[in-house]
Amino acid sequence: ERDKKGFVPRKVKDIPKRIIFTKEMKKKHTLLAPQMSPIHFQFFETAGRKAGYNLEVLPSVDKKAIDEGLRVVNNDACYPTIIVTGQMINALKSGKYDLDNTTLLISQTGGGCRATNYIAFIRKALADSGLTNIPVISFNTVGLDKHPGFNITASLMHNLIMSVIYGDIFMKVLYKTRPYEKVKGSADKLYNHWVKKCHESIESGGFKRFKETVNGIVHDFDNLEINENLKKPRVGVVGEILVKFHPTANNDIVGLLEEEGAEAVVPDLLDFFLYSSYNGVIKYNELIQGTYKNKYINNIAIKILEAYKGVANKAFEKSKRFERSKSIRELAAGAEKHLSLCNQTGEGWFLTAEMVELIESGVNNIVCLQPFACLPNHITGKGMIKELKNSYPLSNIAPIDYDPGASEVNQINRIKLMLTTARRNLA
Repeated sequence: ERDKKGFVPRKVKDIPKRIIFTKEMKKKHTLLAPQMSPIHFQFFETAGRKAGYNLEVLPSVDKKAIDEGLRVVNNDACYPTIIVTGQMINALKSGKYDLDNTTLLISQTGGGCRATNYIAFIRKALADSGLTNIPVISFNTVGLDKHPGFNITASLMHNLIMSVIYGDIFMKVLYKTRPYEKVKGSADKLYNHWVKKCHESIESGGFKRFKETVNGIVHDFDNLEINENLKKPRVGVVGEILVKFHPTANNDIVGLLEEEGAEAVVPDLLDFFLYSSYNGVIKYNELIQGTYKNKYINNIAIKILEAYKGVANKAFEKSKRFERSKSIRELAAGAEKHLSLCNQTGEGWFLTAEMVELIESGVNNIVCLQPFACLPNHITGKGMIKELKNSYPLSNIAPIDYDPGASEVNQINRIKLMLTTARRNLA
């Protein structure tokens, strides 16, 4: 189209110079990271500060932050981009931070979709807001956008992986027991007790302490008094990673399900990182791209992550209420029956894998959360519902769209309709 019209590119404005985060900045700068999953990210601050960074994870998004995101991000970008960028710009404008000593930190996978475009979105938003002196650090393991003042050390990664494992365990044990608790508030009270212990474990950094803490959490929730005979529909929550985990982005889907008399089942966050590593193996095996060295490195990463996950799985295997999580290769095998593992943009085949894992573990009811017009989710999430229904006739999957203009009433009605079917099947 451009060739036909004789389009000639022209410079609209100068791109602001990239600000480098130096070793001197590390001593006095506050690093602001966006919120994604409060149950996991509460531990990231402790892990970051132990590594010498004054890390602050921003609180849950409010309406003002979303409005800010709409102002600084083009409206053809997805909802998570609007939320994350708006949250950062809103924080910088709040007056709470010294802008001469503040840096933004964002994680990136190096894959397709917003996972690689975040840096450009954020730097453009900073320029449009007159905040061109703020450094932006990319947290990634693929060598993007390096800064001399920020290094991902083995110690930092150890503490971050422990943080993710603790969050995953809490999701499993808390969501499994809270809907059935005999004493109202007892599950949350036990959760808060162990959150404090987890922070202490990350401070100590020892693997022995990590194992003791994991076993302690599972043991105590395994013995929490609950109504054993009470039956409620179990509802899996899958979808785009931020909308899936962020209670503001998904209008507190877990709280809504529990209010409506259901039990929420949310797959592990660590599995997304395992999926990202396994994609490197698939790319080499399927002759898409990559070298044997990259495949080898990704296989090592998988072994390390699953060693940490194995600590939790061993504790779950000894319990009477909880089930172990599947390995990434087991998840991939489940997905491969329904689509190609070369679907790797965004959540890709992993989204289908999570739905298959839930259905095969007896969770037939699923809400698939997606930002409106999210192409990967429409293909490997919403687009797979018919295929999964054919393979699993009892599956009850409801796709729910989320964006700044989405009707919350419509979302709730769709979820309630799904629950009506779930209760009928339970009876």
